[in-house]
Amino acid sequence: MPVRIAIVGTGNIARTHARAVAGIPSATLAGAMDVDSSRLDPFCEEYGVAEGCRDLGDLLSRARPDLVHICTPPATHYAAALECLNAGASVLVEKPPVISLRELDGLAAAQGPSRPGGTREPPWFATVFQHRFGSGQRRLKAVADSGALGRPLVAVCHTTWFRDQAYFDVPWRGGWDNEGGGPTMGHGIHQMDMLADVLGDWTEVSALARTSARVMATEDLSLAHVSFANGAVASVVNSVLSPREETYLRFDYEYATVEVTHLYGYADADWRITPAKGHSGEVQAAWDDAEYGTKSGHAAQFAHVLDALRDGRQPPVAPGEARRTMSLVAGIYASAFTRRPVTPDDLAPGTPFYGAMNGGKTAPWQ
Repeated sequence: MPVRIAIVGTGNIARTHARAVAGIPSATLAGAMDVDSSRLDPFCEEYGVAEGCRDLGDLLSRARPDLVHICTPPATHYAAALECLNAGASVLVEKPPVISLRELDGLAAAQGPSRPGGTREPPWFATVFQHRFGSGQRRLKAVADSGALGRPLVAVCHTTWFRDQAYFDVPWRGGWDNEGGGPTMGHGIHQMDMLADVLGDWTEVSALARTSARVMATEDLSLAHVSFANGAVASVVNSVLSPREETYLRFDYEYATVEVTHLYGYADADWRITPAKGHSGEVQAAWDDAEYGTKSGHAAQFAHVLDALRDGRQPPVAPGEARRTMSLVAGIYASAFTRRPVTPDDLAPGTPFYGAMNGGKTAPWQ
């Protein structure tokens, strides 16, 4: 039987979800929900959705989804996801999954009961971090894990994008209570997820943030130095002030440099590998023998999610994986607010930045 999917929120990103679902034969779009019928009705007509609802409870009872895609503004994610999980429906939520570590931990706990080995019974909660699933990122991880690249040493993670003032004049954007932050949370999070997906747990971050050119309560740029448990260090830049937009990640290992340059999604051609002197043969052979052929994007991740659901497994990206990325975002904000280096212990339950990305304070750079 096809996996029954419902979409909550029918704005622009929901259309990306709907198109991706339509291209997967093992899934069916069983319902959609939006409080605004002027968005909901055309969406249902365009994508052939039988059950269009203006209330989430109605959607869950009428569409009987196996999986709910949440595509609403970030501050609404927690309550909607919790209602779905409590009703027995698994959840796939757009980034950022929630606006605090506390909310993320709450949703992790609301999943089904634990299984032996640390997994859980359904319902499950997962986050859309689609750039993990392109073959370039998967190839880098596989070759790095094989040891062919040697130790990771230095990384660069730069999200230099452009958004004008009108973009942030939309009521739910650019605020701590509604979006959870500025470009560090809403834009750079995808690239920082790629960084953490490759390098693992971080141990310390030193950061600054500014509101240099946009009128908003959060930041329009941030810069950070990040140390990782494996000894690597990284430079992280998140900007919405950059007229020549670019997404750039670079990983320098002992035996090779691996880079990707793109904007909102990559293909294999966007990746480059430069072996170190004396290591060309083995490095290039390992790189050439790894996975190819998949662009990053929602469809790539959805295929993995649906495979997991059919097999009775927790879909990627599970709360623990999303938490690593969310904690890096929280660490950057905590360091920028406190103007000192921050470790994961500074984000533990009960600390200010566990409950809110701004620690409940006004940004000191405003």
